[in-house]
Amino acid sequence: MANSLQHCKVAILAVDGFEESELTEPQRALTEAGAKVEIVSQKRGEIQGFKHVDKGSKVKVDRTFSDASADDYDAVVLPGGVVNGDAIRVIPEAQAFVRAANDAHKTIAVICHGGWLPVSAGIVKGHTMTSWPTLQDDIRNAGGKWVDKQMVHDGNLITSRKPDDLPAFNAELISTLSAARAA
Repeated sequence: MANSLQHCKVAILAVDGFEESELTEPQRALTEAGAKVEIVSQKRGEIQGFKHVDKGSKVKVDRTFSDASADDYDAVVLPGGVVNGDAIRVIPEAQAFVRAANDAHKTIAVICHGGWLPVSAGIVKGHTMTSWPTLQDDIRNAGGKWVDKQMVHDGNLITSRKPDDLPAFNAELISTLSAARAA
């Protein structure tokens, strides 16, 4: 699969408090497949990851919401983490970024608490999704259908529940982007 995503550019949207593996594992898998991956956040410098409730690694921010556009990317990845998910959902520029990617029918891959941003951006209506179980009411109240599955691919949305689901999540994301590049 190396270089199957050459010339593919992916944005990972996150702020402090992201679940470390839900950012770094998709980043690694996409990079290994040949994609250019950029971390897009609210501030410059670095953002703090967590391993559940303990501090994890920091990652370098490549661009801020103010200097990035969904038009610049082929896909968007939204990692979870309770703190990240709750904080990023209320950032107007993050909501606008996700809405623009959705309006352009770009792949939006969401894991765990990352589902809060699509809810707040108003793009889940009519979609079947999975997430961390505590988000199911939010998804249903936003007009989506919530299911408890390892991974769900519905339209341009790929969703998953938790770090244990990352192998299936990453495989579906890479397969979807590879198919789009080949088309």
